[in-house]
Amino acid sequence: MTIYETEQEIIDEFSLFGDDWEMKYEHLIDIGKSLPLIDPQYKTDDRLIKGCQSKVWLHSELKDGNLLFRADSDAIITKGIVGLMVRVLSGHTPAEIMGAKLEFIDQIGLKEHLSPTRANGLVSMIKQMKLDALAYSVKN
Repeated sequence: MTIYETEQEIIDEFSLFGDDWEMKYEHLIDIGKSLPLIDPQYKTDDRLIKGCQSKVWLHSELKDGNLLFRADSDAIITKGIVGLMVRVLSGHTPAEIMGAKLEFIDQIGLKEHLSPTRANGLVSMIKQMKLDALAYSVKN
Protein backbone atom coordinates (compact mmCIF):
# COMPACT_ATOMS: atom_id res chain seq x y z
CA MET A 1 0.00 0.00 0.00
CA THR A 2 1.38 3.43 -0.91
CA ILE A 3 1.64 6.32 1.53
CA TYR A 4 -1.15 8.06 -0.37
CA GLU A 5 -3.42 4.98 -0.14
CA THR A 6 -2.83 4.75 3.61
CA GLU A 7 -3.62 8.45 3.95
CA GLN A 8 -6.89 7.91 2.05
CA GLU A 9 -7.76 4.98 4.32
CA ILE A 10 -7.27 7.20 7.39
CA ILE A 11 -9.34 10.00 5.85
CA ASP A 12 -12.15 7.50 5.22
CA GLU A 13 -11.94 6.19 8.81
CA PHE A 14 -12.11 9.65 10.35
CA SER A 15 -14.94 10.72 8.04
CA LEU A 16 -17.13 8.03 9.63
CA PHE A 17 -17.24 10.18 12.78
CA GLY A 18 -18.45 13.33 11.00
CA ASP A 19 -17.72 16.37 13.15
CA ASP A 20 -17.73 14.42 16.43
CA TRP A 21 -14.25 15.11 17.78
CA GLU A 22 -14.91 13.15 20.93
CA MET A 23 -15.28 10.03 18.76
CA LYS A 24 -12.25 10.99 16.68
CA TYR A 25 -10.16 11.30 19.86
CA GLU A 26 -11.44 7.87 20.94
CA HIS A 27 -10.32 6.51 17.57
CA LEU A 28 -6.88 8.11 18.08
CA ILE A 29 -6.66 6.47 21.50
CA ASP A 30 -7.53 3.09 19.92
CA ILE A 31 -4.81 3.61 17.31
CA GLY A 32 -2.35 4.29 20.13
CA LYS A 33 -3.44 1.14 21.97
CA SER A 34 -2.90 -0.95 18.83
CA LEU A 35 0.60 0.45 18.25
CA PRO A 36 3.10 -2.43 18.45
CA LEU A 37 5.19 -2.17 21.59
CA ILE A 38 8.62 -0.66 21.20
CA ASP A 39 11.48 -2.72 22.59
CA PRO A 40 12.43 -1.20 25.97
CA GLN A 41 16.06 -0.90 24.78
CA TYR A 42 14.87 1.84 22.39
CA LYS A 43 13.18 3.94 25.08
CA THR A 44 16.30 6.02 25.63
CA ASP A 45 16.87 9.75 25.83
CA ASP A 46 18.60 9.83 22.45
CA ARG A 47 15.41 8.51 20.84
CA LEU A 48 13.11 11.09 22.46
CA ILE A 49 11.57 13.45 19.92
CA LYS A 50 12.52 17.00 20.80
CA GLY A 51 9.65 19.47 20.68
CA CYS A 52 7.03 17.16 22.15
CA GLN A 53 5.58 18.07 25.53
CA SER A 54 4.97 14.38 26.26
CA LYS A 55 7.68 11.80 25.99
CA VAL A 56 7.70 10.25 22.51
CA TRP A 57 10.32 7.68 21.59
CA LEU A 58 11.01 6.89 17.95
CA HIS A 59 13.21 4.10 16.64
CA SER A 60 13.90 3.59 12.97
CA GLU A 61 15.77 0.94 11.04
CA LEU A 62 16.28 0.16 7.39
CA LYS A 63 15.22 -3.31 6.28
CA ASP A 64 15.23 -4.45 2.65
CA GLY A 65 15.36 -0.83 1.49
CA ASN A 66 12.35 0.25 3.55
CA LEU A 67 12.40 2.28 6.73
CA LEU A 68 10.58 0.71 9.66
CA PHE A 69 9.47 2.85 12.57
CA ARG A 70 8.60 1.85 16.12
CA ALA A 71 7.31 4.43 18.57
CA ASP A 72 5.76 4.93 21.98
CA SER A 73 4.55 7.78 24.16
CA ASP A 74 3.69 8.27 27.78
CA ALA A 75 0.53 10.20 26.80
CA ILE A 76 -2.45 8.36 25.35
CA ILE A 77 -3.53 10.87 22.65
CA THR A 78 0.06 11.53 21.65
CA LYS A 79 0.59 7.78 21.34
CA GLY A 80 -2.35 7.72 18.91
CA ILE A 81 -0.87 10.58 16.90
CA VAL A 82 2.52 8.91 16.60
CA GLY A 83 0.66 5.67 15.81
CA LEU A 84 -0.95 7.41 12.83
CA MET A 85 2.44 8.61 11.63
CA VAL A 86 4.00 5.16 11.99
CA ARG A 87 1.06 3.64 10.11
CA VAL A 88 1.49 6.08 7.21
CA LEU A 89 5.28 6.18 6.90
CA SER A 90 6.64 2.85 8.15
CA GLY A 91 7.51 0.30 5.49
CA HIS A 92 8.39 2.78 2.75
CA THR A 93 11.65 3.83 1.16
CA PRO A 94 13.49 6.86 2.52
CA ALA A 95 12.76 8.71 -0.74
CA GLU A 96 9.02 8.03 -0.44
CA ILE A 97 9.01 9.23 3.18
CA MET A 98 10.93 12.40 2.37
CA GLY A 99 8.52 13.15 -0.49
CA ALA A 100 5.33 12.44 1.48
CA LYS A 101 3.04 15.46 1.64
CA LEU A 102 0.97 14.06 4.52
CA GLU A 103 -2.14 15.95 3.44
CA PHE A 104 -4.34 13.63 5.50
CA ILE A 105 -3.45 15.64 8.62
CA ASP A 106 -5.24 18.72 7.31
CA GLN A 107 -7.99 16.72 5.61
CA ILE A 108 -9.06 15.04 8.84
CA GLY A 109 -8.73 18.35 10.71
CA LEU A 110 -6.19 16.97 13.15
CA LYS A 111 -3.88 19.97 13.49
CA GLU A 112 -6.71 22.42 14.14
CA HIS A 113 -8.18 20.18 16.87
CA LEU A 114 -4.95 19.69 18.79
CA SER A 115 -3.66 21.91 21.55
CA PRO A 116 -0.75 24.10 20.42
CA THR A 117 1.73 21.88 22.29
CA ARG A 118 0.38 18.70 20.66
CA ALA A 119 0.36 20.38 17.24
CA ASN A 120 4.02 21.33 17.77
CA GLY A 121 4.70 17.74 18.82
CA LEU A 122 3.11 16.45 15.60
CA VAL A 123 5.35 18.75 13.55
CA SER A 124 8.36 17.47 15.53
CA MET A 125 7.36 13.84 14.88
CA ILE A 126 7.11 14.45 11.14
CA LYS A 127 10.40 16.33 11.11
CA GLN A 128 12.21 13.53 12.97
CA MET A 129 10.78 10.78 10.74
CA LYS A 130 11.82 12.68 7.61
CA LEU A 131 15.27 13.39 9.10
CA ASP A 132 15.69 9.67 9.80
CA ALA A 133 14.70 8.95 6.18
CA LEU A 134 17.23 11.51 4.96
CA ALA A 135 19.96 10.01 7.15
CA TYR A 136 19.31 6.50 5.80
CA SER A 137 19.23 7.73 2.21
CA VAL A 138 22.61 9.41 2.67
CA LYS A 139 24.11 6.26 4.24
CA ASN A 140 23.06 4.18 1.26
